[in-house]
Amino acid sequence: MEYLIIDAHAHLWEELKGSVAGKKVQSLGGGKAHFMGETKQMMPPYMVDGKNSVETLISNMDYARVAAAVITQEYIDGNQNQYVLESKQKFLGRLFVCGLAEVRKEGFITEIENMIEQGFDGIKIPAQWLTSLPERVFLTNKEMMSSFKLMEENNVILSIDLAPGDEQVPEMKEVIQEHPNLKIAIGHFGMANRPHWKKQIKLAENKNVRIESGGITWLFHNEFYPYPGAIKAIKEAIDLVGVDKLMWGSDYPRTMTAITYTMSHDFVLKTKELTLYEKKQFLGENAREFYGFTNLRPLEYVKNMVED
Repeated sequence: MEYLIIDAHAHLWEELKGSVAGKKVQSLGGGKAHFMGETKQMMPPYMVDGKNSVETLISNMDYARVAAAVITQEYIDGNQNQYVLESKQKFLGRLFVCGLAEVRKEGFITEIENMIEQGFDGIKIPAQWLTSLPERVFLTNKEMMSSFKLMEENNVILSIDLAPGDEQVPEMKEVIQEHPNLKIAIGHFGMANRPHWKKQIKLAENKNVRIESGGITWLFHNEFYPYPGAIKAIKEAIDLVGVDKLMWGSDYPRTMTAITYTMSHDFVLKTKELTLYEKKQFLGENAREFYGFTNLRPLEYVKNMVED
């Protein structure tokens, strides 16, 4: 069976220049970076100059037979708004791009208004960083709710990552109740394998909420491929909200420090624990419908040199 594969959680950056918890994130070359006081291998070693380019992503997508990708953002990487907009124009039809909102400081609604005018498809809020600020930022504060109303009125999708567990779930429930027509994609598969992760999954009981699996191979990295625990989590989420509310994501390129891009979805393709329909919906069809991709088709397989 030919599958349409869409990555619902990938990253791009022209220059790694982020900041979290008051500490800078800076590329050291060779895929390494200074992060939270340590040297980390934050990207594959072939990204020698610290640049995570759209050309490299598209090449990886073609090789892994990924037809399209949703470009999300993170405070770790720094604001890449201009670069992701340029990338979308360079590869029309293959990228859905989210602008990064700096909601850690007041006055961000003007920034969101500008991003909507610029033509961003979605707005990203890495909300997991908001709970540990010296003065916590709540998703239900006045400026946040006004921003969500703007997004709802302009059919702009909210891409959001939440803190592990259910700490921000009550806030999200209020957001969903107040803005029932706001389309929301919750990242990192609800931080599966952390305590109370299913409470994040159950937010997708609401009609406009979806869960994407960006980073699930990171969450289960101790198992390594073929990630039986991740498959189990996917099956449990299907039982909770149905497969049509779930989408595959890779968290490219961070997860590519341990595996290849192909491996990030191959463990789903090859498992016997999911039906053909479940694989089809999870790997691409749900994302195609939710993000509004058009004119996509499964990509042709190109044999490797090592194959007969």
